[in-house]
Amino acid sequence: MAQDDHSGTEIAAADSSHAAPAASPGTALIAQDAFENPGFPAHRPRVTDEDPKREKRAQRTVYTLFYLSIVGSVWAIAAYMLFPMESNNVGDVRLNNLFIGLGATLALLGIGFGAVHWAKSLMYDVELVDERHPIGGSPETQAAAVKVFQDADRESGFSRRAVIRNSLIGALLVFPLPAVVLFRGLAPQDQNPIELLSHTMWKKGTRLALDPSGAPIKASDVTMGSAFHVIPEGLQDLEHGKLDEKAKAAVLLMRLDPKDLNELPDRKDWSYDGIVAYSKICTHVGCPVALYEQHTHHLLCPCHQSQFDVSNHCEVIFGPAKRPLPQLPIAVDDEGYLIAQSDFTEPVGPSFWERH
Repeated sequence: MAQDDHSGTEIAAADSSHAAPAASPGTALIAQDAFENPGFPAHRPRVTDEDPKREKRAQRTVYTLFYLSIVGSVWAIAAYMLFPMESNNVGDVRLNNLFIGLGATLALLGIGFGAVHWAKSLMYDVELVDERHPIGGSPETQAAAVKVFQDADRESGFSRRAVIRNSLIGALLVFPLPAVVLFRGLAPQDQNPIELLSHTMWKKGTRLALDPSGAPIKASDVTMGSAFHVIPEGLQDLEHGKLDEKAKAAVLLMRLDPKDLNELPDRKDWSYDGIVAYSKICTHVGCPVALYEQHTHHLLCPCHQSQFDVSNHCEVIFGPAKRPLPQLPIAVDDEGYLIAQSDFTEPVGPSFWERH
């Protein structure tokens, strides 16, 4: 018998025949005194579960919110027509943004608040445990999945509460309409927007002019390694649609050593003594490509980091853009000014437009 040195108590040696098995390395750190699962708390019924009048009131509140969403969507469309931005008056722009925004806000909040109130006050309020199980596609599993949808329909009352269901469907159907009207309104109503986006102000003989002064550019003014922000001559004289035309026709003009240009045979005459012109509108999502690195001849779009190689027809060398920047064919007139040979031979801007 051994004895404890501190208390003097005798300590019996453990019987080797009844020794506990060694703990597995994988379970050595699992606590043996883990607390017991307390289970779910007692269910507390809601007022709508016990009072039919409160349930009816909640139902009216839900479909009223969905109907308000429909009203907001319709009002956003009406506000777009009642408060047009046809002039350059800042007050008109503010009123247009204010009332369209109020309509869109009411449409969104109506759907959101209605859905939340429906779930909180009318759908079944029962807590369940979903045990994890291996993924399978047996008939039993498929039948169980169907039952899940049936239970969800029964618990939410989607099929049973026809007024709420129909008002929600109506709100969801009407909600996208303001966006359709607003986007269509970006182009004149009496013209084809795809046709408008496919062409710019550039045409044969149009002089290249500095942005924003509008002064024409001579080829002798473009020094080696320089870059100019360019617009068509005459853009500044437009009374209407000036910004829309500039957004399509903006160009970057650069001069490289002609030996550094790797030009395709059919584009040899699109440049002049190393001077090239490319659309400033990125082919990713239409941001302005405004950063030029003269040592590498790379153009950088600062929005999403697309890079274009000017020496190789602005082909994409990095980033999300999918096609090169369109090149503007240029030449020189009798007075030495740079002119366009034609419009761009392909649509400018995001890559959607060349597939119409």
